[in-house]
Amino acid sequence: MSEATDRPVDDDAWAQACAEDLAAEKARRRAEYGPPPGSAAEELRKLVDAVADKLGSLQTPLLGVAAQGAVQQVIKQAKSAVEPVIERNPDVFDHIAAAGSELLAAYRSAVEGQERRWTQGAGDPAGTERKVEDPTDPRDEGPGAGEHIDLD
Repeated sequence: MSEATDRPVDDDAWAQACAEDLAAEKARRRAEYGPPPGSAAEELRKLVDAVADKLGSLQTPLLGVAAQGAVQQVIKQAKSAVEPVIERNPDVFDHIAAAGSELLAAYRSAVEGQERRWTQGAGDPAGTERKVEDPTDPRDEGPGAGEHIDLD
């Protein structure tokens, strides 16, 4: 018998190796890029805090002490209004973020499709527009010619 058959077989060796590789990759990414972003609600809370801190740290001679106190009061009121909404509805912000991503993807798709039609000579709906410019063609009006772009 060989030495390899004398050792017990670990049925979870593959799963364990995958988990170790995944943990190492996550650690590498955290070291390179920092911690991953949190939920949309956590990110909104961080944004509100960052804006409040920035507004609170602005020291301008144009604003008097009373105006700076008023700014601090507005910041405090805004934070107290936003916090309960975030606490009660954290999933809503995830859905809003996902919807925004989907809208952005749809917009990009529409723009890329329109750009493709423009570059392929979509000015002629029948598709009979010449593909190669002929400098001797009298129909070629040069770079000064414009065309109507329909964004619908």
